[in-house]
Amino acid sequence: MEETKKGKVYLVGAGPGDPGLLTIKGRECISRADVLIYDFLANPVLLEYAREGAEIIYVGKQGGCHTAGQEEINALIVEHARKGRIVVRLKGGDPFIFGRGGEEAEELVDAGVDFEVVPGITSAVAVPAYAGIPLTHRDHTATVAFITGHEDPKKEKSSIAWDKLATGAGTLVILMGVGNLRAIAARLMEYGRRPGTPVAVIRRGTCPDQETVLGTLDTIAEIAEKAGIRPPAIIVVGEVVGLREKLEWFEKRPLFGRRIVVTRAREQASGFLERLSLLGADCVQFPTIKIVPPESWEPLDSAVKQLSRYDWVLFTSVNGVKYFLERLEFQKKDIRVLGGMKIGAIGPRTAEAWIRMGIRPDLVPDEYRAEAVVDALARIGVKGGRILIPRALKAREILPEALQEMGAEVDVVPAYRTIRPDDDLERVKEMFRQREIDAVSFTSSSTVTNFMEMFKGSEEALKEWMNSVAVACIGPITAKTAEGFGLKVDITPHEYTIDSLTEALVAYFAHG
Repeated sequence: MEETKKGKVYLVGAGPGDPGLLTIKGRECISRADVLIYDFLANPVLLEYAREGAEIIYVGKQGGCHTAGQEEINALIVEHARKGRIVVRLKGGDPFIFGRGGEEAEELVDAGVDFEVVPGITSAVAVPAYAGIPLTHRDHTATVAFITGHEDPKKEKSSIAWDKLATGAGTLVILMGVGNLRAIAARLMEYGRRPGTPVAVIRRGTCPDQETVLGTLDTIAEIAEKAGIRPPAIIVVGEVVGLREKLEWFEKRPLFGRRIVVTRAREQASGFLERLSLLGADCVQFPTIKIVPPESWEPLDSAVKQLSRYDWVLFTSVNGVKYFLERLEFQKKDIRVLGGMKIGAIGPRTAEAWIRMGIRPDLVPDEYRAEAVVDALARIGVKGGRILIPRALKAREILPEALQEMGAEVDVVPAYRTIRPDDDLERVKEMFRQREIDAVSFTSSSTVTNFMEMFKGSEEALKEWMNSVAVACIGPITAKTAEGFGLKVDITPHEYTIDSLTEALVAYFAHG
């Protein structure tokens, strides 16, 4: 994208729902936009790619309820572009497939506004694929047609040649047609499509709550009604639907349909969220702690200036490593100043942070908690030694206290602190209230404590809500904290790592 003072519009396809299906160019456009105008069918997660300060405007249409009419949307796009802004019009699916992108492009031409079209993966193709239905197959059909189902097939003058389409293409993909499903099926059979032709209706395709029902032309309307299928949904008609039984993959993932609350700090949650999402979970990011710098860098900076006096530096988290290295850089030092001293790390992730820097820690206990470090150092012997522990401002005191009892001189300095955010509390409360949560995961005692404090005033309601929710804790210390608040802990992995916690969640729901 070239910079321009004139203003420019990008008509960007957001894809079918799964945020991973946004194109690279689409993401680049969003990150550069001054103004982002988005639809109901565009996944809100994509808004996180917008730059700070960008103006974000919702113009969605849902179930006949329009925030803005098409003429208003057209005027809005033109208005912002004429002010010299980069405008992204973010549309669900592809802008030029039943997305009215062509109409918007015509308006931009008439207004003399420069524009580009960034195609998106249309739901017409992606949703059947996620349902295990190939639209063409050498053994079944070589033709496919895309049709809008928004138009009532019964009206006297139709722009759709149902008589030609009924038998003119092997596979029919009908978008926005659930409300007219019975009439559409009747019209296809009237014009010669076999009543026993397989049909699939796929709701919320490519999303974690995707739902698929199967039938035939003469039964699908009743089946979809009984299942309560509502828009947005796609209808697929044709023999290829029969391949779903063999090719279904998306809905077979081990955590599919499970909504799991992740309370880990946003800065650290990405890896855990990715693991759970790849296994099919619908993850609710609800950080109960936020990692921020300490109120003063003086204690850590002072320790960094005197590193040569220490025999050991012990790190209890990746955050401690991160901020420690940042202060080294701030003082124009590098890891060479660590020569001659030993490094200890609790947990493989903390150790990996050092390995990426070319340093292999001298101590990584088999059990990932402070007690294991104490045991290991007791065997080594630290009497008379000097030990630095850069860590959170508030943390368990067992490690420094035990080391002091062994005769070591210990300096504990705050490298960071944790605070409690209040983002999305009402949204998550409503999910609990509606019994839409399957599990809550806790990765530290502080995530548990802050979680309970965020629900202060709703303790009795929370206790009732949690009766049907699995509680997953990364280790026994976190579990003990949860139990102290009256929570029943269902899941605690053998190893206190994110990978093991993920595996334990899969095992729990496999037997549940």
